[in-house]
Amino acid sequence: MDDQRQEINLGFTREHLPESGHMCLIYDNEAQRRKIVSEYLAAGLKQGDLIRYFTDLATPEDVCAWLSEMGVELPESRQGGSFSIIKAEKHYCPSGHFVPQEVLDGMVSRYAMAKEAGYSGSRATSEMTWALKDIPGVDRFLEYEALINMIPHTFPFTGMCQYDARRFDGATLFQVLQVHPYMVAQGQVVRNPYYTRPEEFLAKFRSNA
Repeated sequence: MDDQRQEINLGFTREHLPESGHMCLIYDNEAQRRKIVSEYLAAGLKQGDLIRYFTDLATPEDVCAWLSEMGVELPESRQGGSFSIIKAEKHYCPSGHFVPQEVLDGMVSRYAMAKEAGYSGSRATSEMTWALKDIPGVDRFLEYEALINMIPHTFPFTGMCQYDARRFDGATLFQVLQVHPYMVAQGQVVRNPYYTRPEEFLAKFRSNA
């Protein structure tokens, strides 16, 4: 591993993550969500990460506006450069179908590109309400979340998946906890006690499919 930094500064907490981390933010308060997400992204910009924000219910322009209101200094070029806000459905389902391996392959390519371009790491966050839409293959989104944890990280990566507790049911949210090694709780990041090894989760998930 290219060990240029040992830990990742998340911005919204004094706690640091190891070289790479995959976490979930389950929220029911919009103001708290925006505070956490804006500080998380601002920290990434400060340390020179390649950043992608995948939005669903709001337009990229709306997200850009509230990030600016929260004090995040965004680069002038916001598409295709170090910082991009992209519609989640376009990212996850470019062909109109959700195919987990295609998205994972794109993530690995993005890591390689970021490393080659000299970024210190790759940082992403996604509004997961896209997974509630009637999209072919969307029933595999938890499989995708588990598979992320099996990617060999040769480059620092941080991912924050945003789940609105007012829209996802309790059973789904429990499964969400099982596929994220870290969770954001009361504004702090903690090791998730509900996390299940991806091989174990996928075996049960696929047997029930």
